[in-house]
Amino acid sequence: MRTRYRLLAWTAAAATYVLIVLGAVVRITGSGMGCGDHWPLCNGHLLPPLHDIGTVIEWSHRLVAALVSTLVAGLAVFAWGLRQMSRRTGHVPPDRMSYAALGLLVLQVLLGALTVKLELPAWTVILHLGTAMLLLATLLMAARNPPGAQHAAPLHLPLLVLAFVTVLFGALTANLGAAAACTGFPLCNDQVWPSAGGLAVVHWIHRVLAYSLAASVLTVAVRQKRRGMWGVAALVLVQVTIGAATVVLGLPPVLQVLHVAAGAAVWAGVVLAAR
Repeated sequence: MRTRYRLLAWTAAAATYVLIVLGAVVRITGSGMGCGDHWPLCNGHLLPPLHDIGTVIEWSHRLVAALVSTLVAGLAVFAWGLRQMSRRTGHVPPDRMSYAALGLLVLQVLLGALTVKLELPAWTVILHLGTAMLLLATLLMAARNPPGAQHAAPLHLPLLVLAFVTVLFGALTANLGAAAACTGFPLCNDQVWPSAGGLAVVHWIHRVLAYSLAASVLTVAVRQKRRGMWGVAALVLVQVTIGAATVVLGLPPVLQVLHVAAGAAVWAGVVLAAR
């Protein structure tokens, strides 16, 4: 039973990661209104005609969201069943991470509906991504701490907070249209502190946070000498490289998607390894 619980948690986490990447595809391709302002229907249909690429992308995102919802709800039900069984058998029940994941899922669904109804304001898009990242982290912790497993050491909270804030500033940079406000790399418009206005400042703060995260991960990896943290350091290097290429090459959509995918992978790596 413990193995099945763990497999279900890993599957839900993987599906959530795919959902985050698809969300980036929706934003970058401008497909957020591909289903109009209808929710949960798409252009008034349960199965809409897929003649427009924007509709295809947005509908695909919603289908994966439905899969994630099913998996997370199933995980919570599974955990509840194991907890009831543990009262009769004396076995160790699972922790409550699956219940937290279900609560985050409900919030995520509500934010998604609000984002569509309000026609994609930046603040709801950012909150939507932030909640998705928290959901991913919760599912990963549920998978790492199945029923009867020894709990790992407490998470490295400062590193987690830095990684999460970096992700949110990345979303803020993208959704405010600040990605093009800083040219060149590693400086912003060849300046230590940009003078090109507020959007450039937002972009520069995201970069400074990313540089700080890279330095922090490397420091923790050197101190702990654990393979997992060195893996995170490699992911951060890939992420920074993709970010630099994205800016230098003029924000090609493929690199923007890869930047989000690598950022979500860094976040997942930090959650799993930052102990």
